[in-house]
Amino acid sequence: MNTILVSLLAAIGLVVLLALWVIGLYNALVVLKNRFKNAFAQIDVQLRRRYDLIPNLVETAKGYLSHERETLTAVIEARNQAAGAAKALAAAPGDPAAVKAFSAAESGLASVLSRLMVVVERYPDLKADRQMARVSEELTSTENRIAFARQAYNDSVTEYNTKRELFPTSVVAGMFNFAPAALLEATASEAQREAPQVKF
Repeated sequence: MNTILVSLLAAIGLVVLLALWVIGLYNALVVLKNRFKNAFAQIDVQLRRRYDLIPNLVETAKGYLSHERETLTAVIEARNQAAGAAKALAAAPGDPAAVKAFSAAESGLASVLSRLMVVVERYPDLKADRQMARVSEELTSTENRIAFARQAYNDSVTEYNTKRELFPTSVVAGMFNFAPAALLEATASEAQREAPQVKF
């Protein structure tokens, strides 16, 4: 009788220890997943700031660039697409499809902003405008903040992905459907790896 009781208590103790171990691994994955979601939220704050500054930039430039309506319209359209992609990614940070759409939209925005900056270079009065200088300075500052926030996000995603791939955590990750998170990577084009330059 005592042997059966000891064996039963040992089996129950082993099951409890196994359950606590699985719970610990599960909780560690939840913490890391929440960290990279929070890191994207920090990017999102800076992106919203940038998206709010772009219409100010366009409005300031409108008076000087009456012949460049197509460029100004392209900037606003690219800004709206990027804002939509950022909103979709904010709903599912780390989702590979959302990250890919976001990267493509951001690449398009960077491209048209660069085109706008080339146009602005041809207008000395616009370059000297105080409002334009203020908005461009804020935009440059925001681009730097976005770069730092992206780095923090990628660090958090890397930590999460590493944890979910290591054994034995990978077993728990598979049991509870912890999917891999995608990094925010620069596009393949070297010209697009740089943040848009907004110096006047």
